[in-house]
Amino acid sequence: MSSLSYLEATVVGLLQGVTELFPVSSLGHSVLVPALIGGRWATDLDVSAPESPYLAFIVGLHVATAAALLLFFWRDWVQIVTGFVTSVRYRRIETTGERLAWLIIVGTVPVGLVGLALEHTFRTTLGKPVPAAAFLVVNGVVLYAGERLRRRRDGGVATATADAGTDESLARTPLARGALIGAAQTLALLPGISRSGVTMTAGLLRGLTHDEAARFSFLLATPVILAAGVLKVPDLFGPLGSGIHGQVLAGSVASFVSAYLAVRFLTKYFHTRTMTPFAIYCVVAGAGSLLWLTLR
Repeated sequence: MSSLSYLEATVVGLLQGVTELFPVSSLGHSVLVPALIGGRWATDLDVSAPESPYLAFIVGLHVATAAALLLFFWRDWVQIVTGFVTSVRYRRIETTGERLAWLIIVGTVPVGLVGLALEHTFRTTLGKPVPAAAFLVVNGVVLYAGERLRRRRDGGVATATADAGTDESLARTPLARGALIGAAQTLALLPGISRSGVTMTAGLLRGLTHDEAARFSFLLATPVILAAGVLKVPDLFGPLGSGIHGQVLAGSVASFVSAYLAVRFLTKYFHTRTMTPFAIYCVVAGAGSLLWLTLR
């Protein structure tokens, strides 16, 4: 891993920050891009290799991505943490902050348990270019199907509005519904399936607007990707990270900047737009990658 270049680290960092939040799968792109470039990139950046230092590197970048989300939503997180403290202290779930805190908790527990049990298995067996490309196509189909079903349910009326997506509106979501939406994150353990994409789709199908679904998706993702990153950071300070600390820093800075810009863009985008363009991209990119990888 000492051969990891600053260019590779920076490109992967930029890619991680954007694709973690755009509904297009960060892990899928982390697997596919090096394989499509080939050569040294495919050798250096192999996520399925046993005890892969590249996996530790890209998951370690999650800390920077989560930091960008915490910075962007810092007011929300102050309210959520305060709400959790008051909820435990007074044994109630009444205020906006208290309801949001428990929505995040019940939505995070399923993916945490499944991730601890199956992450290694999924990564070693499916973290290869061809499965990642196939799942990217599936991700596009899921996004498009979610949009079609949402439109059919609402009679073709758009649900994304400029005044939606507030903490108050999200706090009205029943806890059981929040748990179902959060459980959709477990599908993102499959390379090519987007965490934000499946949670937004689940949110839309459970009655949220695009704006609300995106906001809830980003809030749900923050503790998950932060925990995943923190768990891998010690690996980067051990033998796996030997000789690449500078590259890790460069990748982290790139990931932080790109993630912050991505969430800033997407929170505005989903005021009035849908996931359909991302669905089309995933199907085209996934199918094109499959053709390239199998026919070259």
